[in-house]
Amino acid sequence: MNTRDLFLNAAIAAGCPEDQTRNFVAAKLWLQERQLAASAVARLCDKPDGPTAIGYGGARGGGKSHWMLAQLGADDCQRVPGLKCLLLRKVGKANLEHFEDLRQRLFNRLPHEFSAFRGILTFANGSRIIAGHFQNDRDVDAYLGLEYDVIGIEEATTLTSRKFQDITTCCRTSKPNWRPRIYSTTNPGGVGHAWYRKRFVQPMLDRRETETRFIPARVGDNAFNNPEYRRVLEGLTGWQRRAWLDGDWDIAAGQFFTQFRRDVHVIEDFDDTRAVEWFAALDYGFAHYTVCLLGCRDGDGNVFVVDEHAERMWLPQRHCAAIRAMIARHVVPVESRWLRAERPETRPLEISDLKRFVAGADVFSRQSDGTTVAAQYGRLGITLRPANTDRINGWAEILQRFGDWQGQCPVGEATAAGGVRPTLFIHKRCGRLIESLPALQHDPNRPEDVLKVDADEEGVGGDDCADALRYLVATKSREVRMRKLRGV
Repeated sequence: MNTRDLFLNAAIAAGCPEDQTRNFVAAKLWLQERQLAASAVARLCDKPDGPTAIGYGGARGGGKSHWMLAQLGADDCQRVPGLKCLLLRKVGKANLEHFEDLRQRLFNRLPHEFSAFRGILTFANGSRIIAGHFQNDRDVDAYLGLEYDVIGIEEATTLTSRKFQDITTCCRTSKPNWRPRIYSTTNPGGVGHAWYRKRFVQPMLDRRETETRFIPARVGDNAFNNPEYRRVLEGLTGWQRRAWLDGDWDIAAGQFFTQFRRDVHVIEDFDDTRAVEWFAALDYGFAHYTVCLLGCRDGDGNVFVVDEHAERMWLPQRHCAAIRAMIARHVVPVESRWLRAERPETRPLEISDLKRFVAGADVFSRQSDGTTVAAQYGRLGITLRPANTDRINGWAEILQRFGDWQGQCPVGEATAAGGVRPTLFIHKRCGRLIESLPALQHDPNRPEDVLKVDADEEGVGGDDCADALRYLVATKSREVRMRKLRGV
């Protein structure tokens, strides 16, 4: 079977419409399987209820840049006369060199003109691709206020969330039969790792994509990669291997919790009756998030974080009501009947069932009026005790409980090849905690500590959930009892 026939079969399998396939054939652009899947998704942007932003990211060398320009030039620009496209990349002069290299390879069969001085490629029907670039966030401002029918952003995680939002305001059109759209490609890591993961990757993982679609990229997607390049990537270790070879979005340069893996530490189900001890931890904030985590321990010493409450700009009364409701979603056996029943009879979990409910030191600090946040919670029926706030030992215990896994490590099973079995697991409903852990970095001035960071204006990132986890894991019942004896 020749190249053209293989391409046609792959395009059909990917769901590319016939006219899109014809556009690529006319340009002799034999896109590969994952690239065709991205192009098929790009056509969904035409639908009134379709996505408006496409993300294509993961491993290096997956053919992402090749796809971006092919989609813009061979498909979008060919079917809509006068289309105005902006292609942004965080490099300087090299951006034009990169653009020029791809242009010569991709568009030698499509009539066009290219002004290297202006960085503008113009097709016969008047559609244009403008090669833009930025060195820093301020450079993005040069494009604001202008109008583009399509915006493509390469290495999108080099942008902050704010600048990405700013540039999206330029994606608008006066063309009656065209829906503006944004294409983005990138690798894990960079200043925008957290927001990009939340906006594009997480909805794909949760299967709740609406305005966005994300196509994961792998090195193996690109059959034209130099074998030597692949061997270089396969020779990497640590976070670089996971990010650049595997396209793992739960890892990035400088990441603190490098052992954390969704396929190992995130669980979908948990039987509350397995718990032999229940406990909770609170990290208080107002402008920052107030986070409450509910956890338990089973008979084998495993710790499970089974629920979370995370909100900001709330008063204690509202937090307390939500925390009580969260706790009541779980059950404990009715002990008097447990032994006689094949399955234990249960009742809702109550605050009084918790062995400990701890909080950070700030809730016990006296405010200007002489009161404490802990006292406010106490009047609302939630008695808080001081948590173990030792940051270094607290992080160390979390890392120890995440284990030194080698392959997937289900609860109760030892790892292969002498790995250390994890003993800390997080239920999938604790979405904010799961989202925040991969984004946390080492403090450059104190590598054994987590760099303190606030959530951004959209609520992305921040260390509030991690602090609550540290209190939850590091504080033992004995420590709380000793504090009670001391009158704390």
